[in-house]
Amino acid sequence: MAERAVALPRRRSFIATRAPILREPLNVLALALIGLFVVGAVFAPLLAPYDPLSQDLASRLQPPSGEHWLGTDQLGRDLLSRILYGSRISLVIGVVVVALAGALGTVVGLIAGYAGGLVDEALMRLTEVFLAFPPLILAMAIAGALGPSLTNAIIAIAAVTWAVYARLARGQVLSLRRREYVEAARAIGAGRTRILARHLLPNAVAPLLIQASFDMGSAIISAAGLSFIGFGAQPPTPEWGVMISEGRNFISTQPWLSLFPGLAILLAVGSFNLLGDGLRDVLDPRLRPIG
Repeated sequence: MAERAVALPRRRSFIATRAPILREPLNVLALALIGLFVVGAVFAPLLAPYDPLSQDLASRLQPPSGEHWLGTDQLGRDLLSRILYGSRISLVIGVVVVALAGALGTVVGLIAGYAGGLVDEALMRLTEVFLAFPPLILAMAIAGALGPSLTNAIIAIAAVTWAVYARLARGQVLSLRRREYVEAARAIGAGRTRILARHLLPNAVAPLLIQASFDMGSAIISAAGLSFIGFGAQPPTPEWGVMISEGRNFISTQPWLSLFPGLAILLAVGSFNLLGDGLRDVLDPRLRPIG
């Protein structure tokens, strides 16, 4: 009994220190939903009951049923299959946009914050130019100039997202570059690249990770918006924004055409936003409970 009494507190302490994000039910829910989307995306060929591009005009505009769980669209394509394959596209968009924007913005912010002077002024004025425009309007302009396609939509979304990472990274570097460990590294002859990569970046990564989680949801909804107005993915691609656009003409009689892909966007964006809140609570020392 004595050993058991000692083991229980140790187990709770392990959970608290190793996985503090799992202490909040909303964080667990967010991770579970993200896990479901990842499983659906990875195993879409196995889980989808039909080919997402296969047309069956004899079964067009069927309501949800045992044969088609989420119904069919105007061309008789199974909505569940198209939503499962659409999760692949949406998650890839989120990952690629966050990777491109995060990498570019972080590098710009690190250089601006550490170099200072004219370099800092030039890079920050360029950053402010991108921040001055409404993100979706600027993304529409870039996507329209490049031409309507999924690849160009990804480039457009990344182009309007990187500036946020640049400001975050610069702010972190400005607060860290005079710390003792940075001065010690400089005193022993460490170069700028080593100081940035080994000392500043690891200590500045927390707010960047939090922003990346929020931007995953933002990228998904921005890509769906661009596809909805014709600047992103093009039919017959099973992308959620395309599906909503195709279903808008039937919204009063067959609402499931737009309802189910809209719910998929809602759940995906909401889960990444919840995860971002959870990461902020865990990684921001100012929000941690005392004791």
